[in-house]
Amino acid sequence: MPPDPPQHPMGDMPYPSMAAMMQMDDTARTAKVLFDQLEWRNTAEGKAAVWDAWGWYGGDYNKAWLRTEGERVGGTTQNARADLLWDHIFARWWSVQSGGRRDFGEGPARTWAAIGVQGLAPDWFDTEATFYVGDQGRTAVRLKTEYQLLFTQRLILQPEGEANLYGKPDPARQLGSGLSDLEIGLRLRYEVRREFAPYIGVVWSRRFGGTADRVRQSGGDVSDVQFVAGLRAWF
Repeated sequence: MPPDPPQHPMGDMPYPSMAAMMQMDDTARTAKVLFDQLEWRNTAEGKAAVWDAWGWYGGDYNKAWLRTEGERVGGTTQNARADLLWDHIFARWWSVQSGGRRDFGEGPARTWAAIGVQGLAPDWFDTEATFYVGDQGRTAVRLKTEYQLLFTQRLILQPEGEANLYGKPDPARQLGSGLSDLEIGLRLRYEVRREFAPYIGVVWSRRFGGTADRVRQSGGDVSDVQFVAGLRAWF
């Protein structure tokens, strides 16, 4: 006699249990924290510790989102920001974000209302575009994009670019109007585990317009090339 046909692993499961197992639960709450950059840099002002991190909590369509980035030189926070946002998916690969941002560090703190989009542009570029409105008629735009180029499953090259623009000058924070700064980085990481990846890289930064003028007046350099070493980790 021919052997019995193989049984489906759910073949003896009662229907209610099978239905519960197959049902997708898009209301489940999950969380993630990513330190995309936790690094040391050799800046023109001295050795610097730099961070760029984000975390979220929520379901498939709506999340509370916190992101922060900044720089400390000589034990002093030079420039940093934190955004607290509500994130809602409105299309495949794209979400809209709204909330607020707080600038701190050198100069007076600033608070902004924020609205923007985040997602995957064509050719898998991870992209953020955020518009900010602050007090006294201040406005700002932050643009950021990055790409993951896999040499192997563990060795990954990550190009990244970020630009910041301001609608009016803010002398107290050494900012001019228009394009304020541009930063382009290239980091090569090795994923010891998916959650743990040391990296090395190089970053080029440049100030423009009124921001560059204020940097020159204070005796600083408007352009800098920095070698970096750091860690990318998530949980």
